[in-house]
Amino acid sequence: MLYTLLCYNKEDVVWSWSKEEDEAVMNRLGVVHERLVKEGKLGPALRLLPTTTATTLRGPDMVIDGPFAETKEQLLGFYVIDVPDLEAALAIARELSAANPTSVYEIRPVALYLPEARANPPTDRVKAY
Repeated sequence: MLYTLLCYNKEDVVWSWSKEEDEAVMNRLGVVHERLVKEGKLGPALRLLPTTTATTLRGPDMVIDGPFAETKEQLLGFYVIDVPDLEAALAIARELSAANPTSVYEIRPVALYLPEARANPPTDRVKAY
């Protein structure tokens, strides 16, 4: 079964981390990522740029700078995982939470999955300070 783990955090906290703090969190997450890749459970995992870079389309014509929702925590990234059931998805979310304890993970089943089909998919990681 495919699940999406949506990573929420307080954006002002995450984007205020020093380069060293950010690298420490990313290294802890990398340990979990590498194991999941070896086990064939990790699909796309993406880190989103700050909501200040977002644009919202509401209806056919209304374009708004930034996110529409007023929340304390923002969606900062997501994972797509392939595991047998919700319990397995929760176990992975717990590992990610241990690596990045200030984040909250929402687990949702995925109804449709289209795997990477491009011959040369991108491999670069982007970090904006």
